[in-house]
This record gives sequence, C-alpha cells and structure tokens, in this order.
Amino acid sequence: MNNKIKYFQSIHFKIALVLALILLVTLEIVGAVFVSQLETKNVDSYKKQVQLPTYVNTTLINELSKTNISKANVGISSLLSDIDNKNSTEVEVVDAKNTVRGTNESGNQSQVGQKNVKTNIKNTLINRQSYSGIISDSSNSSRYYTVITPLIKSSNNELVGVVYVRANLDSVYKEINQITLIYVAAALVAILAGLLISIVISRAITKPIDEMKQQTLQIAKGDYSGQVHVYGRDELGQLANAVNNLSVKVEESQESTESERQRLDSVLTNMTDGVIATDRRGKVIIMNDEAANSLEISESEAIDKSILDVLDIGEEYTLREIIENPDETIIDRSDHSHDLILHAHFSLIQRESGFVSGLVCVLHDVTEQQKIDNDRKQFVSNVSHELRTPLTSVHSYIEALQDGAWKDNTIAPKFLKVTQDETDRMIRMINDLLTLSRMDSNTQKINKELVNIKELFNYILDRFDMIIKSDDDSKKPMKDYKIIRKFTKIDLWVEIDTDRFTQVIDNLMNNAIKYSPDGGTITCSLYETHNNVILSVKDQGLGIPRSSIPHIFDRFYRVDKARSRAQGGTGLGLAISKEVIQALGGRIWVESTENKGSTFYIALPYEPIEEDLWDEN
Repeated sequence: MNNKIKYFQSIHFKIALVLALILLVTLEIVGAVFVSQLETKNVDSYKKQVQLPTYVNTTLINELSKTNISKANVGISSLLSDIDNKNSTEVEVVDAKNTVRGTNESGNQSQVGQKNVKTNIKNTLINRQSYSGIISDSSNSSRYYTVITPLIKSSNNELVGVVYVRANLDSVYKEINQITLIYVAAALVAILAGLLISIVISRAITKPIDEMKQQTLQIAKGDYSGQVHVYGRDELGQLANAVNNLSVKVEESQESTESERQRLDSVLTNMTDGVIATDRRGKVIIMNDEAANSLEISESEAIDKSILDVLDIGEEYTLREIIENPDETIIDRSDHSHDLILHAHFSLIQRESGFVSGLVCVLHDVTEQQKIDNDRKQFVSNVSHELRTPLTSVHSYIEALQDGAWKDNTIAPKFLKVTQDETDRMIRMINDLLTLSRMDSNTQKINKELVNIKELFNYILDRFDMIIKSDDDSKKPMKDYKIIRKFTKIDLWVEIDTDRFTQVIDNLMNNAIKYSPDGGTITCSLYETHNNVILSVKDQGLGIPRSSIPHIFDRFYRVDKARSRAQGGTGLGLAISKEVIQALGGRIWVESTENKGSTFYIALPYEPIEEDLWDEN
C-alpha cells in the first residue's frame, strides 16, 4: 500500500497556500479601501478647486440685476474671462428667463443670448436649489463634475439666474489609475515575496513535523534508535522533546513487555499444567505445549477456534454459562488406547471497569490422581472385605464355642483349628499390607549383595523338592508335582536382596503349585541375555484369561476369587513380587494361555564379572 502524500495534499503546501491567500485577501481589502479613499479624497479636493469664489457669484448677481442687458453681458463676459480656474472646463451664466448671458468658452460665444437647453439648469431655475454631480459623457468616455448654483439677491430673495460650472475629471481619474497600477504592481511583488516567505515558514514548520512523523513510523516498526532534532524552544521544540521521550518510554515499555512475554512464554512452556487463553468471544489465542499435548491438538490448529470445540464440551456448556459462572469441571478424554482425565478450571480476564476481555482455562491432568483415588477406594473395599471374611468366621466359631461347643472334644479342636487358620490368614494379610505400605513410602529397606543367583534359585527350589520327599504327612503338599530345572551352565552373579528375592520365588512357586493339576510339572528356567538375567516359573494350570493379564499384579486382584479365597490367598502376593522386583531394578511379567498354563518371568540387571576380580594377589 502506497502511503506517500502528494505535494498538494501535504501540510507544507497547505500552510504556504493559507499564508499566500491571507496575504492576497489582506492586500485586496487594503487596496480596495485605499483606492476608494484615494478616489474620494481626490474628487473632493477637485470639487473644492472648481468652486467659484464668493465674489464671483456676488458680481454676477449684480450684473444680472442691471436693466441694461448689453452692458451687463459685457461685465459678465469680462468677469468670466478673468476667472483663474484651470480645472474648469466650462462656465455659463443663465438668467432667470433661462437665457444664456455669458460663457468662458470662446468657441461658444454664439450661445450668448440663446435659450438654455440644459435640463439641469432648467430644474435649478425652477426649484432654486443647487445641483452637483458627476456625469459621464458617452461621446468621448469622459466624466465631468457639474455644479449649478442659483444666484439669489440677498435683499429680496429674488432669483436672478444661475451659474453653471462643468469640470473634466479625466485628470483626476488618470492620476488615481496610475496610483492603482503602482499599488497593484507593489501588491503582486508583495504577494510573490509573501509566497516565498510562506514557503520558507511552512518548510520551517513542517520539517520538524516530518521528522517527527518519520520517527513515529520507525517506532511503529520497532526501531527506537533515532531521535528528532530539536530546532527551538517553541511548541514544536516541546513536541519534538515529547516524541523523543515517547520513543525512550516506548522502547523501555516494549523491552519490559517483551521480557514479560518471554517470561510468560517460559512459564507457560515449562508449566506442568495446560493453559488456554481466549478472547472475549471465546476464540483461543494462547495455548501452551502441555495443553496441546493433553488435548492432542497443535497450537496452530487450536488458534481462533472456540474453546468449547477445543475442549469438546460444547454439548454440556455454553460460552455464556462459563462467563457468567466460571467454575471447575472434569473432562474425561479417555479412550480404548489410553486414559486421560483433565481437571479444567476457568477464570475470567476482566478490566477494572468489569469488562470481560477473555477467559483462561487451566488444565490439570488428574488421571493418576483419579486412578489413585479409585485404587484407594478399591483397596479399602478389598481390605474391608478380606478382613471381614475371616473375622466373621472367627466370630462365628467363637460364639459356637461360647455356646458350649468347647465341651465337645471332637468339635472344639476343629473349631479352634479353623479360628487359628483364619487368624494366621489375617496376620499374613496384615504383614503383606505393611510390606506394601513400606514400599509405597520408600521405607522398606533393600539390602543388596552380590549373590550367585543360580545357586540361590536352586536352593529355593530344593526346599520345595524336600516338601514332596518329606516323610511327615503333615508337611506334604495336598498335590503331587514335579519341578524341572533348565539353568544355564555358567554362574550368574547379581546384586539382589536375598530375603526379598526368596519371598518373590516363594510366591511364584506357591501359585504354581496351587493352580497346577495333581501330578503336574513346574518348569523353572534361568539364563542370561542382553545384560539381563531371566528367570521363569511355568505351570500347567488353568491359565489366565487375556482380559485379566493386565491386572494380574494389581492388589487384591484374583482371576477366580472364590477358588483363591478357598485356598487361603490374600491377593497381595503378586503385587508384592512386582514391587520387590522393581525395587531391585528389574521387571516381572506373565505370559499365559487359558487351559494351557502360565509362565511368570523375572528380568534382573546383570553385568558379567571378569575373573581377574576374583584372583588373589
């Protein structure tokens, strides 16, 4: 877009034009008044010059009063010839009978004695009033000043005639025209000089204004380096100082704003919560990375879109409802691939006047918190249920004993045995809960030591072999089973907590025995791969349904709750095993097929130890 101002549109031209017009109008007014006054003065002066002296009128009255007309005409002619009046063109004397009695023009002497034909003279004779005026002669384009004076005797107030004087005004107007031409020439010179001066003045005025304009354009473009030159201490100088100060202030403000913007961007970028800001129409104008990641939308896609569409809450809320009653809400964006629950807190961006200029929405990921709350509720429910069952049994058997069953030598021992078993079950559960609690709070001590895990694994399995071979029927398992070992031939030295690791293997072996059929085989493997030691325990049981595999290590989770509870399980063994293995830096998982058995795997970090470390000096 071309913003260049044409010269005729510039203030420089306008100031020069205004000054020139003011000068022209002033000179025109002064010239008109001057010429008018000059004409008036000159004409008045000329009128005074052409007036006849008083004695001439008196003499003419006396001559016209004589009865001897011839003698009187001679006197009148002599008097008119003696009048020294260079400005008078014509002087005529007419008596009361409208007869010309004399004239000062030698070429018109024939008119003497003739009747007057001039209407103005006739009118004066009739009304006896003087007449004066300027009359134009169309024949020679001249203007004449005419004066007709009645001649009245003072003694009896008798009109004896009139004297007619006509003077040519061409000389007067010629002089006025010459002076007017001189004035016009001088006015033109003055106008040209004034125009030049106005251009200089307008340039002097507009130059600092133009510099200030250029400086403001630079400020608008973000360049604050220039300074406006101060030419004086007048208003323009003060304005130039103000522009310079404004440039400094704007630069400082811009730097402060930019610093605050960068700080805000840094804060928004590094916030763990998502932040979305909108304008007053609810259109998104700012979105940080956390919000974009949570909502799975890029910032460029969200900009200028309604916040209701971005949050996908258009069916539950309207923008007016949020503005009138900003509150908190839970947004569930979970799907089959992942869980995501967001806590959205809305607040208004308001000015001091109360005008709402936008909204701010803070998104906090509460998925884990919701999961923890749900787990806590489920945990409390499970603990309550698991404790209530044995306590109910204990309470029932104790009531039966109190009612007299203790006197029966056959029933009493059985009741006491059940009570003891249920009590032991509650103690095991409480111990397991305490173990999990210490692990959750990181207060469970893990005493690592370098152990030959091959020998340790063998030692633990030997204990289960001894149970099968025991001669004491009370120690034999209810099922017959066979343990097969598939171990690597090399020794594997791993840093572990022996007691905790033994607890994990015991849990896995006990589960394998519980869920394996009578006479089944339990296969235990140990091998090394990719800097990890892999242990596995495989049974031939019923297996685990595919839907239950992700939850098999959850606390109190059971695939077959009735069967597990009947076998005395607490539902915490695998959860404890997972916590222990993770504390040792490893991981545990399961692979299972229904009706074909399950295989539990343990991977522990392993670094081969060079034999030189064991050599003695």
